[in-house]
Amino acid sequence: MKAPVNKIIPVSVVDGPGNRTAVFLQGCNISCAYCHNPETQNLCTGCGVCVDGCPAGALKLNGETVVWDEDKCISCDRCIAVCPSFASPKVREMSAEEVFCKVSLNMPFIRGITVSGGECCLYPEFLKELFGLCRKAGLSCLIDSNGMVDFSSCPELLDLCEGVMLDVKSWDPCVYRRLTGADNAVVRKNLEFLWRKRKLEEIRIVCLPGESDYEDVLLGIAGLLGSPITVRVKLIKFRPFGVRGRLSGASRPEDGLMRELASWAGELGYTNIVLT
Repeated sequence: MKAPVNKIIPVSVVDGPGNRTAVFLQGCNISCAYCHNPETQNLCTGCGVCVDGCPAGALKLNGETVVWDEDKCISCDRCIAVCPSFASPKVREMSAEEVFCKVSLNMPFIRGITVSGGECCLYPEFLKELFGLCRKAGLSCLIDSNGMVDFSSCPELLDLCEGVMLDVKSWDPCVYRRLTGADNAVVRKNLEFLWRKRKLEEIRIVCLPGESDYEDVLLGIAGLLGSPITVRVKLIKFRPFGVRGRLSGASRPEDGLMRELASWAGELGYTNIVLT
């Protein structure tokens, strides 16, 4: 069982509790206007636009396939910046065993792994195999998901992971569609389902005034889950780093606004708010 791997970060302290290895899979089922890693959205089409501009000569076109020489690469990411398809030529097709071998190099300095994307739940069979290997090695397993894959259809996968860090990008379906190009009914379903199953590790809400309805998100979650809401809720200040398209020049919210939002969330019954 293989999946396209964008990158593996050996040690991360922002992708779940403790030190964790973060695995980013390639491919996504939505296109967020504020995505800070849009190069994970699609698979390389082999157009070759990136090849001539590579300053290290690490890319070459072989037929309709862009071949990446990792040893020559200087990680300047110019290939990502010029890609018209929101993709990356530096993706590797890797088996679960190959990924686990990379993960095992970081033991015993990590508590577990977190698999993200793109949208990692597009590859459930791969995740089940990888999580099985990690669990046998004593590592915890977390999923970072946009919530656009129905978790109720993946009971075996949920049994193998400690929890899901769920992005709730918007509450209003029209706002969600404007931000992502999709409907958010399955996200709401997943929110309640994961809560009931005690698999909701964290809720993530990006705050961008004028674009995201983050206040409605907090009200909606409170109405759906009831009070108190003990799950960790991360209020994420929008940052333009890596963003391409119409929101690339959007301004980040002020710190004062974020503090006021956190205080208001506490009044709504949220007991574990993190500002980032």
